[in-house]
Amino acid sequence: FAYTNLTNLLILFSNMKMGPLHWSNFSTGMNQSIAKLIINVTVITRNHLTPEIPLHLLTPSCKLWSAKESDVPFKDPYWAFYWPGGQALSRYLLDNPEVVRGRRVLDLGSGSGACAIAAAKSGAKLVTANDIDETACVATGINAQLNNLKLEITNENLIGSTDIRWDCMVVGDLFYDRMFAVELLRWIRLWVLGGKDVYIGDPRRLRLVRKYLEKVAEYRIPSEVNVESIEFPKAEVWKFTKEKFEQTI
Repeated sequence: FAYTNLTNLLILFSNMKMGPLHWSNFSTGMNQSIAKLIINVTVITRNHLTPEIPLHLLTPSCKLWSAKESDVPFKDPYWAFYWPGGQALSRYLLDNPEVVRGRRVLDLGSGSGACAIAAAKSGAKLVTANDIDETACVATGINAQLNNLKLEITNENLIGSTDIRWDCMVVGDLFYDRMFAVELLRWIRLWVLGGKDVYIGDPRRLRLVRKYLEKVAEYRIPSEVNVESIEFPKAEVWKFTKEKFEQTI
């Protein structure tokens, strides 16, 4: 992918409003008109780090890749791209299913739903895909259906909630904004000090949180499927450690 083309494409996307979502049966719960639109403007591809997971994504072969502003129906379609951190984290879950097997897993900022799907394929007891972008939730439902899986999907803003009913959280590519990272770190701290596991995938945008992490895996993302190949040719998977949080109390 050409990073400059991607940036220009994201700027072009216009706004689309949808109502609150919280559903586990994607075939009846999601907005079918939005689902149909997503299917029409994306392609199904396995050309990424996790070919076991087919996904509806925007690629250079899609008309919207070079569309005019008037032809683009979505706002900021980050869900339509498989970002490096998400690819690495999904690969890690598939290669290390014991991380999530039999557990309740939250995929925070799920985007396309790839990490949630990887967790489900790896034997998680329950998988909740969460993204405040309603269209991303629909995209996740479509991709879950494509992979013959059922997920719990919600666009509720969960960050800061004290009702933590999951055993493990996975987070791909959410540390790109410092202010948001500070807010997210506070919540992750509650998880980890409460005995929960938190794994993140990110291509080295971790200055704020690095001291709380231990690296568990590193992957080189093939340039032809890396939307950030110029700046971040590799992506890493990290785990927050309770001991390092306790050292800062």
